[in-house]
Amino acid sequence: MPDMSIAIAIMLGSFIILLMLRMPISFTLGISSALTALYLNIPLATVFQRMVSGVQSFSLLAIPFFILAGEIMGQGGISRRLIALANACVGWMRGGLAQVNILASMFFGGISGSAVADTSSIGSILIPMMTDSGYDKDFSVAVTVTSSCQGVMIPPSHNMILFAMAAGGGVSIGQLFMGGLIPGIILGIALMIMTAIIARKRNYPKGRVLSVKEIWKVTKDALLGLMTCIIIVGGVIFGWFTATESAAVVYAFIITFFVYREIPLRQFGNILRKSLRTIAMVMALIATASMFGWLLAYLKIPAMVTTALLGISTNKIVILLLINVMCLILGCIMDMGPLILILTPILLPVATQLGMEPVQFGAMLILNLAIGLCTPPVGAALFAGCSIGRIK
Repeated sequence: MPDMSIAIAIMLGSFIILLMLRMPISFTLGISSALTALYLNIPLATVFQRMVSGVQSFSLLAIPFFILAGEIMGQGGISRRLIALANACVGWMRGGLAQVNILASMFFGGISGSAVADTSSIGSILIPMMTDSGYDKDFSVAVTVTSSCQGVMIPPSHNMILFAMAAGGGVSIGQLFMGGLIPGIILGIALMIMTAIIARKRNYPKGRVLSVKEIWKVTKDALLGLMTCIIIVGGVIFGWFTATESAAVVYAFIITFFVYREIPLRQFGNILRKSLRTIAMVMALIATASMFGWLLAYLKIPAMVTTALLGISTNKIVILLLINVMCLILGCIMDMGPLILILTPILLPVATQLGMEPVQFGAMLILNLAIGLCTPPVGAALFAGCSIGRIK
């Protein structure tokens, strides 16, 4: 009879070792799961069945659609138009380009749902503009990275769909979208206030005040791109269609290639290839995380964590603070996607036992993990920003 404590040690030990060796997270999850299954005498066929069932979900179809729609609009001129719209709104302020950066990230985050895509797209345009205008290079990169990470809270975010799937399908994606909207906007406003204070202290330049005619032209030009976000979020929230049906690839395709027409139709093949690479990584991650999560449940690790946390204190605030700290630390060393898939089945029972709504917990979890995207040693958005800004 296999010893469960040894199985847990094999699973978590191999996972940590492979993670420290910088092995890709999909392989880390898969290998540690396979080693644990072999020790527990679980047929590997059963383990791989769990992998397949993990990606056999209708709601997961929204993720490749979101990725493709974001890629189409990212390459089709939407970034430049959103930056122009943000400039019309806040570019006239002291430190206007930094404010434009934050507002554009709020717009673009709602379309791409990816902090790294946001940093790469917005940053490649605005970081050079900011440094040429007299902004410090480290400040320009920091504003881009932090505003991109805040943008993942604003719907439609595929991270919300991952959470809904990991929560067992009992959480409404529409409610999760609404749960992230207000915190995401408040975070953006807080960043803008902090940026205004720093800009005034460092005497960063002001932008030009646009005329009413210029503002109307910019707004009209950007409105079609922004409609992608409105279609997805509005349709899901009001129940007109599901997140999968609303991924708006057809709309993004028509606007990019037949309205904006900044790239030729033959470029669509390259967009598909780039999207396919991203989708393949995401789906491999979901499959292996599903297998890993099934073994966690088999070994009763979520129940153990719940008992341990509730045994530390009877104070709900203390336990929730511990969960926040745990998520912040883990977000520093692992990517956001796998952590959502691993932590949700472990921590959601604790949160619900404390009386927290699943939607509130989802927003809290994603916010904590989003901070990890701009925090070393992993910090995917941080690395992307430093690469674009050419700083260490």
